[in-house]
Amino acid sequence: MSTIAAISTAQGQGGIGVIRVSGEESFTIVDKIFKSVSGKKIMDIKGYTALFGHIYNNEEVLDEAVVLKYVAPKSFTGENVVEISCHGGMYITKEVLNAVIMAGASLAEPGEFTKRAYLNGKMDLTEAESVMDIISAKSKSAARAALFVKDGALFKKSQQVKQLLLDKAAHLSAWADYPEEDIPEVSEDSIIEAIEESISILEKLLSTYDMGQVVKEGIDTVIAGRPNAGKSTLMNLLVGREKSIVTNIAGTTRDVVEDTVLVGNVMLKLSDTAGIRDTDNEIEKIGVQKTFDKINGAGLVIALFDNNEELNTEDIDLINKIKDMPCIAVINKIDLDDKVDKKYITDNIENVVYISAKQQDNIDELKSMIEKIAGTEDFDPSAGIIANERQRNAIRNAVNSLYEAKESLAMGMTMDAITVSLQETIDYLLELTGEKAGEEIVDSVFHNFCVGK
Repeated sequence: MSTIAAISTAQGQGGIGVIRVSGEESFTIVDKIFKSVSGKKIMDIKGYTALFGHIYNNEEVLDEAVVLKYVAPKSFTGENVVEISCHGGMYITKEVLNAVIMAGASLAEPGEFTKRAYLNGKMDLTEAESVMDIISAKSKSAARAALFVKDGALFKKSQQVKQLLLDKAAHLSAWADYPEEDIPEVSEDSIIEAIEESISILEKLLSTYDMGQVVKEGIDTVIAGRPNAGKSTLMNLLVGREKSIVTNIAGTTRDVVEDTVLVGNVMLKLSDTAGIRDTDNEIEKIGVQKTFDKINGAGLVIALFDNNEELNTEDIDLINKIKDMPCIAVINKIDLDDKVDKKYITDNIENVVYISAKQQDNIDELKSMIEKIAGTEDFDPSAGIIANERQRNAIRNAVNSLYEAKESLAMGMTMDAITVSLQETIDYLLELTGEKAGEEIVDSVFHNFCVGK
């Protein structure tokens, strides 16, 4: 394979920029453009040591730099690697990269460093995918979950099932193929036990997908209610700054105000919407329609009701619209007299919280309710989660094959048929980890990586 190079740090102003070079010729190529102050060459120093000097383009000095040498196979990619640390900034890093390419390297494709790490056996496919999840993590929980997958949490579970089934499949094959040998017959009970244990492990993994998406991507959350119910005050409380305009004048919010906030383990993509009411104002009408559009596409609706006002037609319509959706009824202004019909709300909406947004009372209770509905209350990132649709499909197919094996046993089919289903399951698990993945699958995994990773 050719020697590749790319900028591995974010492009923009910064104290440092790193250009990574990987491949058999990386030491020779960087030696062409780098002169150390000590006079030493990269080729001549030990691995995992550094040199300080200058990067040149022909005879022109581009920048000061520190180069760090990694020797195959003990590097990120499993190849010879040089990391050039120069001053940060788009111009300088691009000029240094250009010098490396002119010296003989090829520009790396998106994700090519991680792809080479996978191809060189430094990580499995699930671990490779987690690298991008670590980079794109928007919360501590998302970062920790990706890190545990990077450390092999998902791989270990799949290996546990694979080994369990391999033992049974190998025993079945040996018993069927060598009848003259004194090989003990595999009992049906032991096969069922192995299948059920495998199904249990894999279905538990499948159940992590939705929660994993919530932790990774967040929930589209709409704050809805009639004018002056306290939506903008609550929005500002959750965001931690004045994002929405708060006044006593009804209809202040006429467009959707959006922001992102972390509540415990869950990221909310919040939308503060126009107050729901019948109005003759054309601009406000458009805002109300946007509110309903947002509600239709929401993963969670936080519906505010004014404790100091009786329910009106708009409140009833909102309750009927969201009662079968993931939602929380927030009865606000509990510091004022009770006038709202609490029984009607609690009869129709399961999750109800009583707060005073103005006094900031019971906000923690609301946050706990959000985590409960999101399913992240007891989130354990170390258990390993399914991070994407590819992983989910592989595990789902593996589970389906196990159910086919179980059904074949119940129908009294031959052990050959059972072995085929077990082998199918193993193949899907090998596809999951990349131990038996086609080129098309591998290419699709790394297609969305950033250049330099």
